[in-house]
Amino acid sequence: MKSLKSLRWMVGSVWWTCASIAALAPDAAPLEPDPSAVERWRAMRFGMFIHWGPVSLTGQEIGWSRGAQVPVEEYDQLYQRFNPTNFNADAWVAAARAAGMRYVVFTTKHHDGFCMWATRQTDYNIMRTPFGRDVVRELADACRRGGLAFGTYYSVCDWYHPAFPRTSPGGKVRRDVSDIAAYREYLRAQVRELIEGYGPLLTMWFDMPQEFDRAEGERNVRFCRALQPDILVNNRAGGGAGDYDTPEQRIGAFQTHRPWETCMTVGRQWAWKPNDQLKTAAECVRILLRTIGGDGNLLMNVGPMPTGEIEPRQVELLREVGRWIEPRAEAIYHTRGGPWKPARHVVSTRRDRTVYLHVLDWPEDTLRLPPLPARVLSSRTVGAGGVKVLATAEGVQLSAEPPQRDPIATTVALELDRPAMEIEPIVVPNVGGSLAEGRPARASNVYRDSPDYHASKAVDGDDHTRWATDASVGECWLEVDLGSPQVFDRAVIRECVDYGARIEAFEIQVRENENWRVVHRGGAVGPRLEVAFPAVTGQVVRLRITRGRNGPTIREFELHAPGR
Repeated sequence: MKSLKSLRWMVGSVWWTCASIAALAPDAAPLEPDPSAVERWRAMRFGMFIHWGPVSLTGQEIGWSRGAQVPVEEYDQLYQRFNPTNFNADAWVAAARAAGMRYVVFTTKHHDGFCMWATRQTDYNIMRTPFGRDVVRELADACRRGGLAFGTYYSVCDWYHPAFPRTSPGGKVRRDVSDIAAYREYLRAQVRELIEGYGPLLTMWFDMPQEFDRAEGERNVRFCRALQPDILVNNRAGGGAGDYDTPEQRIGAFQTHRPWETCMTVGRQWAWKPNDQLKTAAECVRILLRTIGGDGNLLMNVGPMPTGEIEPRQVELLREVGRWIEPRAEAIYHTRGGPWKPARHVVSTRRDRTVYLHVLDWPEDTLRLPPLPARVLSSRTVGAGGVKVLATAEGVQLSAEPPQRDPIATTVALELDRPAMEIEPIVVPNVGGSLAEGRPARASNVYRDSPDYHASKAVDGDDHTRWATDASVGECWLEVDLGSPQVFDRAVIRECVDYGARIEAFEIQVRENENWRVVHRGGAVGPRLEVAFPAVTGQVVRLRITRGRNGPTIREFELHAPGR
């Protein structure tokens, strides 16, 4: 009789579990996001990304250093001595607020599989460290006390979990034995813990969806939405499914039809790195302005130290950013990008009947912009400085004496006679632009044949895109067709050095019939190199990298006419 009762209990338990799962089956949950949730998130514009975990003890990159810079056996035991006794969630929130950030996204689990909350699905979590405190709980509560929205980063891949098919280094090694179905259940059990236990969440920020195709990605999205209908999910749930795009370590292109969010580090890597090279406050502000001018959000990353504190120089950097933003808040939050598309020297934002111009550079005493299909009723400077505005049918002119120009960006508000969002995007030519800008280009090699790194990215007038080559490439070339013979006597080359300088020698060549004539030879390039040479006439021009390593990559290649 006892065994029969036990059997009945087991059958009943299994039935109840299956019925509960069926009731919460994600197939019926919406794939599209709640529009009001999207608008709330967009209005925030600026958030803090935080990558942190036991790996901070090594100063190496989170997840990626497992099995690379740090042996797997050593990496997986770091948690046993992770004791960040100076961790104070309220101090982190205060740093984000001081920077003008409106939300926080925290790495609850990176590719290394270590969990920063009291998960019931694995012992490989923060509660098993000497610290023994639920970091996600404390940070979620601190965000709510501090008035910030809270979201969770969760890696889809897991190079530690034995059921996941891939392992370190970099997910390139396949396990002999794995069970992806079991792992997917593990993932969804953890996602449920995060949403139900620490929500409501602003977003579920998935990453690195190895082994998850579009169908599985959509299941991830629907699963999240079944648990919290107004949650947002990024585009890394699997197969590109999700609510918004996430360009990484670069500013996204102007895009108003679909939300996007640039994620970028204040230093060279995501996790804390001793003596890391940090961006300046001016660089951070300009990145923010270029991002919101393209109609995106900016999620800027800090990596706390193993003590639990955000590095003091990073905290001060954030304060400087916030001090610049505060008197210009109206031009940043609750705005949309445009109507003028971002140019190298100016970007714009808008809301209601106001357009905000952010002048990043004054290549001429008077800046001239294409006309607006609206009447400018009035203008005013926002923040420091003073700008004169003249709006006519021919265009909008801005002028300011050098002392009246803000060294980071001068912001001007234009009040219109019609809603600013009704105006279609307007292209702004770069002042003193390159002869090569927008011209057809090709290259000897493109990184993974990806259109994101096509040769055209080196002549698009955007310093945040780039032509890149495969890591095995040394010697290579970039070729641009100017359309007709042009006279030029100066070139500007901007190498992407975010991951180290890779160009050691180069030539600029002009095609003459079937031959190539060298008009200039040089050595290392770096972030910006300007070279001059006797005026030359040519239509097809090559930048030939004669000595390079590890895949040279160029942000911009410019050619300039005499006197420009």
